[in-house]
Order: sequence, then C-alpha cells, then structure tokens
Amino acid sequence: MKNAPGREVLQAMRCGIEKESLRVRPDGRLASTPHPPALGSALAHPHITTDFSESQLELITGPHAGAEACLAELTGIHQAVYRAIGEELLWVSSMPCGLPADDAIPIGRYGRSNIGRAKTVYRTGLANRYGRRMQAISGIHYNWSLPGLANAEYFALLRNFRRHGWLLFYLFGASPAVCPSFVAGRAHGLRELRPGTLYLPHATSLRMGRLGYQSEAQDAIAASSNDLESYGAALEDAMTRSWPAYEKIGLQGPDGEYRQLSTALLQIENEFYGKIRPKCVIRSGERPLHALRERGVEYVEVRLMDLDPFAPVGITPKACRFLDVFLLHCLLSESPPDTPAEIAANGRNQEKVAARGREPGLRLERGSQEVALDEWGGQLIAECAPLAAHLDAALGGSAWREAHGAAAAALADPALTPSARVLAAMAASHSDSYTGFALAQSRAHRETLAALPLPAALAQRFDAMAEESLAKQQRMEAADQLSFEEWRRWYLSADQLRPRAAPAQPRP
Repeated sequence: MKNAPGREVLQAMRCGIEKESLRVRPDGRLASTPHPPALGSALAHPHITTDFSESQLELITGPHAGAEACLAELTGIHQAVYRAIGEELLWVSSMPCGLPADDAIPIGRYGRSNIGRAKTVYRTGLANRYGRRMQAISGIHYNWSLPGLANAEYFALLRNFRRHGWLLFYLFGASPAVCPSFVAGRAHGLRELRPGTLYLPHATSLRMGRLGYQSEAQDAIAASSNDLESYGAALEDAMTRSWPAYEKIGLQGPDGEYRQLSTALLQIENEFYGKIRPKCVIRSGERPLHALRERGVEYVEVRLMDLDPFAPVGITPKACRFLDVFLLHCLLSESPPDTPAEIAANGRNQEKVAARGREPGLRLERGSQEVALDEWGGQLIAECAPLAAHLDAALGGSAWREAHGAAAAALADPALTPSARVLAAMAASHSDSYTGFALAQSRAHRETLAALPLPAALAQRFDAMAEESLAKQQRMEAADQLSFEEWRRWYLSADQLRPRAAPAQPRP
C-alpha cells in the first residue's frame, strides 16, 4: 500500500452529498402535487431540485471539509423543505412508498427552456426504457475529492472500488424489503414477510440488486476503469450508437411528442448506472464527458449508498467517515488493470451481496478462487485500520477510528447492519408492514427536524434562493433562440463530447 497523504493534503479533503427522497402524503402514498413553488425552480435552484419524478426531491450540499459541516448543511436544506411541503413527508427509505400505476408516477417538469425540456424528455426516455417504478428508487450520492490527484490515481481508486464496493452493500445497505406495489405485475422472487411486505431474509440492498438500478442493455458498455481515454471512448460510443430496442421506441410518437432524447444506448451521461463515477464540475451548456476529458477528474461520486431510515437526513457522520477511510484505501492500495472477466465477477459479487449479504458462509469470487465474505471483509477492514488512525492523527480526535470500529463490529455481527435492523424493527412491532415502518420513521424524522431551531438568516437565505432560481429560469427561457429540435441535435452531437473546446451554440 502507498504511503498515506500528509496533514495538509488531508485537511483539503472534501465531501458533499446529493440525497434523493420521495414526497409522500400523510398516509404514505406518493404525493401527486407539483414541485412546491416555495422551493423555487427545480431547474435552477443550487440546493433543491428533483430527480426522476416531480415527487422526488434531490437535496444537494456544497463541498465541505468534513462530515459535520456537510450534514449541518444537509439538515438546513431539510428544514427549508419542510417549511414548504405542508403536511407531506419525506420518505426515509430507498425503496419507494405505495406507488400508483406506472403511468401515474409524475415525471419531473423544468419549464419551457430547451435545457428544461431536455431534462423532461430524458426522464420520459428513462420511463419508456426501464419503467417509472425503478426510477422512483432513491439513494445517497457521496462526492469525495483529494487535492493534487492525477487522473491515473483517481482511476486506480475506481478500479479498487469496483473490486471491493460489495463491502459497502453489506455495511450500509438498508433496503431488504419493499412494498408489493413496487413489483406489481413483475416476476421478482421475493418472499412475503407479512401482508404488505416482500423481502429476502439475508438481503442488504434490494435497491442495488436485480430489482433495482439494473439494465441488461448497459451490460454492452465496456466501460473499463483503466484510464480516462478508454472510459471516455466507451461512454462516447454508448451515447452515439443507436440501440435496436430503443429504435423501436422511436424518438417521437405520432403526436410529435418526444419519447426519448435519442435512440442511443445512453441518452446522456447520467443514464450510465455505475456504482461510482469520475466527475468534473461542468460549465453552463457543457456535457459532463467533455468536461471530464477537457479538465480531468476533480472528484468521484459514490452512488451505492442506500438511505438510512434510522438517520433523520438519510446518512450518519460515521457512515461518511468510513467512506473517507474506504476511499483512501481504494486510492492507496495496489490497483492492477481491470479485465472484462474481472468486471463481470465484480458485478456478480455485488449482486450476491445485495441479495444475500448476511447469509452465513456466503462466498464471493476473488480471482480464480472463492473466499468467504467475512474473511475477505475482515482483511479489508484490517487494512483500513491504519488509515483511520492516520486520519485522526492528522485531523484530530478519534472520529475515523470510531467509524472504523463500527464497521468492524457490523462485519462481526450482521444484526448490527442497517438491513438487519430494518427487518428487526418490523418484526418487533408484530404487525408493521414495510410501509408502516417507513411511514413511522418518516414522521419521527420530521418531528426531529421540526424541533431544531431554524435561524432567521438561514430561512431568509433559502427564500432568496427560491426567488432567484425562479427568475433565473425565466431568463433561461427568454434567452433561447433555437427550436428544441435544433438545440437537441447540437447538444447531443459527438463534437460536444470530445476533448477540445466546445463549439459555439449555432444561431438560427
């Protein structure tokens, strides 16, 4: 393992969070109301937007030096949201609440600008390709950076994360059960725990398993993490190569309404369901792949974290700190090039841990051998211990060692994992369904957040951001000079993906 970074580098380590949550009615059913006007424009607000559905909020922090500051901002955003949504609740679980018929799940709306229309058409494409239920799943994205890293170092981290990310499924997966409405009309292989609850007894994260964010079509994307060049080439190919199944959907219907942004395997970069992504902050009108190729990797986006239904804002400080330790381990450990065979094995390991992670004696693929999950996990946890101690020594306190200790305890005792605690909480009530459990937790967290003081300055700041975001959306709509089809062709052109200065937007 390479030497750990020094104090100055670690002091510049940054983390940020993007958290998705469904808005639900007091009875636990999906809210059908539009995005609340008091929250401003979902297109232009810097901290509060929507994900797939009009009923699915996405709350975004800025980058912070540590978990406390990051979660403090996330808490403030939650407070602002609860001021605006009336009697509605934020659903605390990754797997959805009681859902209506698929076509009744509302798709996000972002106004009349070309970029706003594109966001809605993209989501329409997701609905037509994968169904709306899958898109109603929510999670936590953890953004992490360390200064001075080269692209090759970030990609070494990505390769090791792919190899070892199954450990995070085990430690933090919190979706072992679902509401039957999620799988209505589908073959699923789940068992009935009690009326209103389907589950797998040893599952950690149904969200990340076969019933969650999966796409057989995307298995055709040979996205190696060996270097930026090959990764970028694979994504460009997927976004410029028409896919037969999506050609059948068609770009537009007989009524002229767009059914998807394109017939390519990926409409845009965000459609790629990686567990971790290399990212670069994009500029106005810029494609993410162009930014990545032009300026390199600036941070990584960890995408496999379930919402923790026992945490008021969906994630705990200990989870954040263990992610810091784990990502450092991925960065500093030896990271040989990946191969198609290894990538496929990694996927099988992740699926196995998502569905059966707490099963006694579970074995995973490691090279040409099989190894017990607890043995391999124990090795990884042991290798992380010096890094946790190093972080504490560099930054002060004992918080990273405590986070590491909690992870070690959960590996030793599966009952301590969030997935086991969810099932135990439902069993303890004797009659509580998945929906009943999640609804009770949603109410309790709302009360917790409502009891916190909301400084007047913070309330005023969110009011001002909401007003400014609405004004910004109006300016964006007024500035458009191209038809949507002209703009769509320009935005999706291969030139917009390639590593050179983006061409100027064409004029009519």
